[in-house]
Amino acid sequence: MSIDLSVLSLADLKSLKKEVVKAIASFEDRRRQDALSAMEAAAREHGFALAELIDGAPVKKRKPARAKYAHPENAAVTWTGKGRKPKWVVDYLATGRAIDDLAI
Repeated sequence: MSIDLSVLSLADLKSLKKEVVKAIASFEDRRRQDALSAMEAAAREHGFALAELIDGAPVKKRKPARAKYAHPENAAVTWTGKGRKPKWVVDYLATGRAIDDLAI
């Protein structure tokens, strides 16, 4: 299919653009619905409802990381040693002391 876009006015081009965007969205929605129907059929073949398979899957939760360092003046303020260093760690290290001094 070939359309000579050079003969269209600006208004026609903008209208065509809106129609194309709608057509693409409609196409994607149909494909999504087809995929969902296929997944539901496959789940039924195995004796399950799709929602049962999606919602019923156990989710493993991570334990929070254990703190490795504590603030020298307030032990309730801690850091795991992962990610960006908190300001209090940066300030402590800037005084020339070692990170090992903060170890819990």
